[in-house]
Amino acid sequence: MHPDLEVVEVRRDESFKVWSHGYPYRTIRWHFHPEFELHLIVATHGKYFVGDHIGSFGPGHLVLLGPNLPHNWVSDMAEGETVERRNLVIQFDPAFVRRCMDAFPECRDAQALLDDARRGVGFDAATSAAIAPLFDELLAARGMRRIALFMAILERLCVAAERTLLASPAYDQADVTPTRLSHALSYIGKNLASELRESDLAQLTGQSVSAFSRAFHRHTGLPFVQYVNRLRIEAACQMLLADHANITDICFQSGFN
Repeated sequence: MHPDLEVVEVRRDESFKVWSHGYPYRTIRWHFHPEFELHLIVATHGKYFVGDHIGSFGPGHLVLLGPNLPHNWVSDMAEGETVERRNLVIQFDPAFVRRCMDAFPECRDAQALLDDARRGVGFDAATSAAIAPLFDELLAARGMRRIALFMAILERLCVAAERTLLASPAYDQADVTPTRLSHALSYIGKNLASELRESDLAQLTGQSVSAFSRAFHRHTGLPFVQYVNRLRIEAACQMLLADHANITDICFQSGFN
């Protein structure tokens, strides 16, 4: 079964996305995304899938996922039963990590952990217990406090007493998202406020427009224009909820020119 692409929208005035959701929820399916993800379960039990790994989870289950690694957590609950808050999630772009490492050499201590995350990394109960309150605080944090908490969480992951690699060494992500398409998706996310033409993205990835269009639709499930508009609508909705800018300004900031 081919995984679906999850569109991760990080606010323009933030470095990463942190959020929580319940069960069932729209992102609970076999899916992937170009971002790293730290995933903490706070309620329910069930089965989880990371690459070719299958395991059981319960409250306190903590996993770090690398870019484009397919995953899903399925709770063992009766049909119609719901949970308001099942898991906490941090999602961050590999480019953000590279910038941190360039600016602060100390952050390079995390390189081995992030390399391991490409197979998925499970953590021990003590690490999960230490990170849970930081995660909760991060959900409500603003400004520089977000960065401080993110770094504290990353540092705690790096010194974890027990780390378990999940997907097998033989697991191949190459057929999930080609490198050229990942580059195109990253470019779209960073340039939503600018004019985006399919022909320019095709040139960026070294493909003809028709070849790019077919590959894009096959891996995202959406035509190029529909995908871009969906991202812009999500960005505009987030700005409407969080900012005090007027609607006209938000339209321009999200690319509706």
